[in-house]
Amino acid sequence: MLKQAHTVYQTQYHIIWVTRYRRKILVNGIDVYIEKIFREIGKYFPDVSIHEIGIDKDHIHLHIIIPPKYAVSNIVSALKSNTSRILKNKFSDFLSKVYWDNGGIWATGFFVSTIGVNESTIRRYVNMQGKHDAGQVTLDL
Repeated sequence: MLKQAHTVYQTQYHIIWVTRYRRKILVNGIDVYIEKIFREIGKYFPDVSIHEIGIDKDHIHLHIIIPPKYAVSNIVSALKSNTSRILKNKFSDFLSKVYWDNGGIWATGFFVSTIGVNESTIRRYVNMQGKHDAGQVTLDL
């Protein structure tokens, strides 16, 4: 559980996005470099943390914690636009052969799924509210 001023949260996400035209460009050191970029996200969003990074030749998987004060779509948009710009500058010779226009390297859109406490634990917790006079119901996470 993480805390901010008046909030306690456990907002974990599994996010996936693909390269434009599903081009297999995340190879030959580009994958290593993009992982390095993701590891430096703390400089720009200190309360966003990436726990796992999975990179295949044409798509990326992230296990990321995003505080409730940020919209997931805004964080993904920032990640995609910044990594696209940085990669196009660093690997311009290679990427200009694959993407001949001024568009980015990522396809439009993304997949997101929440990761959290399982449904049965939440149902038990909600169902037990107000049923115990003494003490609080404990939630096993």
